Amino acid sequence: MRRFFIEHFRNENGICVISGAEAKHITKVLRMTKGDRFILLNGDGDRHETVIESAGHKEVLARIIRVLPSPPVSPIDITLCQSLLKSRPMDYVIQKTSELGVNRILPFISERTVARPDVRKSANKLRHWKEIAQSSTKQSGRLVPAVISPVSSIHEILNQWKDKDALKIILWEDENAKDLKSVLRNTDPAGNFAGIIGPEGGFSKHEVETAKDAGFISASLGQRILRAETAAVTLLAITQYEWGDLSLP
Repeated sequence: MRRFFIEHFRNENGICVISGAEAKHITKVLRMTKGDRFILLNGDGDRHETVIESAGHKEVLARIIRVLPSPPVSPIDITLCQSLLKSRPMDYVIQKTSELGVNRILPFISERTVARPDVRKSANKLRHWKEIAQSSTKQSGRLVPAVISPVSSIHEILNQWKDKDALKIILWEDENAKDLKSVLRNTDPAGNFAGIIGPEGGFSKHEVETAKDAGFISASLGQRILRAETAAVTLLAITQYEWGDLSLP
């Protein structure tokens, strides 16, 4: 059954009024009509099975049939701190890590970051990222979209996480003593996890040392040198596999 996300929708005596982009998608793209059913998600994590009562050009009226039970929530709260990448790789990171259950994404600028934010376009870029996260919410069946923060600096990220109780990992290709798998398997599962992924050019040694001072563990993904966007997806997948919800309940 198709899923649609409306952060705030009008509920008038059991009838939901859907307008805007989602209404257009329902009627113009999918050509759904009266009697078609779908799942409606909102920003509070509620899920409703609904049936279309009428479908016009500008709005869709759908009747709530029943409230659906919530799916199991991952036992680990994951934050991805991602150095800003070029447009397509950054979009890919947000889409795929959202599907894998990341709770929040914190983009940042580091020494070797190639992409630089355009202040004039920053609001549009953030809105674009949030739309990707919302689309991934519908596709993957999660309850609410990942929270995406405005772009900050690596120093702000490290200061923010310095005193937080969490397993904190910074992936570094020059780490030769610890890998992510061994760190996860030799550590008691924590409720909170934060992972830092560098830019296309990687981290400087100084940045890694500063991260260690903030409580982050430097870890490797093994012998392969991965693209930044691939490393982010791999980090999420391994963490969810070892500690999270990549298993049947």
